[in-house]
Amino acid sequence: MEVLGQLEPRRVFRFFEQLCAIPHGSGNTRAIGDWCVAFARERGLEHYRDGHDNVILIKPATAGYEDAPAVILQGHLDMVCEKEAGCEKDMAREGLDLAVDGDCVYARGTTLGGDDGIAVAMGLALLDSDDIPHPRLEVVLTTDEEVGMVGAMALDVSPLRGRTLINLDSEEEGVFTVSCAGGCMARCTVPVTREAPWGTALEIAVSGLRGGHSGVEIDRGRANGCMVLGRALLAAAKAARVGLVSARGGLKDNAIPTAAAAVVVTDDPAALRRAVEALAADLAAEYRVTDPGIRLTVAEAAGGDAPMDADSTGRVLCLLGCAPNGVQAMSFDIPGLVQTSLNLGILETGEGAVTASFCLRSALDSQKEMLKDRLACLAGRLGGGTAFSGDYPGWAYRPDSPLRERMVAVFRDQYGREPKVEAIHAGVECGLFAGKLPGLDAVSIGPDLTDIHTPRERMHVASVQRVWRFLLEVLRRSR
Repeated sequence: MEVLGQLEPRRVFRFFEQLCAIPHGSGNTRAIGDWCVAFARERGLEHYRDGHDNVILIKPATAGYEDAPAVILQGHLDMVCEKEAGCEKDMAREGLDLAVDGDCVYARGTTLGGDDGIAVAMGLALLDSDDIPHPRLEVVLTTDEEVGMVGAMALDVSPLRGRTLINLDSEEEGVFTVSCAGGCMARCTVPVTREAPWGTALEIAVSGLRGGHSGVEIDRGRANGCMVLGRALLAAAKAARVGLVSARGGLKDNAIPTAAAAVVVTDDPAALRRAVEALAADLAAEYRVTDPGIRLTVAEAAGGDAPMDADSTGRVLCLLGCAPNGVQAMSFDIPGLVQTSLNLGILETGEGAVTASFCLRSALDSQKEMLKDRLACLAGRLGGGTAFSGDYPGWAYRPDSPLRERMVAVFRDQYGREPKVEAIHAGVECGLFAGKLPGLDAVSIGPDLTDIHTPRERMHVASVQRVWRFLLEVLRRSR
């Protein structure tokens, strides 16, 4: 029985309901890929599918649009699968239980997957139509976006003629995303040598920080637990002889650490405590607005563990004291936008090395490379090395964007106001497409989706209707 059958636009919601009947969490996209291919075959559409279950579906231009440039419509097939406590649904094997509450569509007990099922539904609705004017349409549906844009990284774009891309993976109506940061992970390792136990063992701990997302909240001025710990260790080493036993903090490289702690040995516990207490007072003043709960404490620790020797301790403290962190450059194109940043997200200590893992972000690949060079140089000078992984390109802002200008004009006509044009300091798939398709002109849009990635997720029907009308008009004016 159809749940969404009476909702407009009917074709869009019909495909969305069909999609929701097929399990399609990240890493489980084979069946949804089969469905897309069957859709294309039934309609005689040109189509491609790769080993990652990425799907490209192509429809020729309608009459009068044969000479218009092709348009790429892009979204992703996978969804985040989360459930309420007590929900027994097997999301790897069962479809969603859809429901409508007033203006909202949701799934009972689970995430809805409007991110990014609505893009899939709109793309298929366009391909299924015979009464919507449009240029050549190239609908690109990638996989595993939610776990690192894996599908988009692997996608072969050779079937694509278009250099104009409308991404349908935004969650706020009236917001046009036009640029994003590229990034990578950097893992700096400094080898250490240990010596026989000596002195009094103390734990220096940082706690009470707010933390946050290392992309969208990196400009909030919030303290980084690992970096604060580095300051505390440097202050302690200035006041007394110190041998570092261990230093740890953070859980994810893309999250600002809320806590960190180190165990040290010292020959003058009283002097060390005074130095750390003095720094604690300074930090309380520095972060009274952004991190009013910041705490820096010293407590007794179990002794007997082998500390690092003086040279190794000094090199680790140099890493923590001198490594760049936080905002490095602001955009001159978009006021208030962070252009380049990095975040020390994970600090770990092993028997023979200390490792610091950073998340690097920049809208400019050249500045991302600059940060990679800085970290590699620093770690190398300290006798260690740096390994990089997960590299993805940035999506630079285009001062001259015919697509953006057309979309702004359509929005102004339909809504009677200006849209919000913004860039984000985080990665989106447009960055990967911009790296693979030189000269790409892209904008990301979408209807209102609230509480995505949670069982509280809601898709707002009236917003879907307005965004659908908007998309059709943008396509109509694409010649």
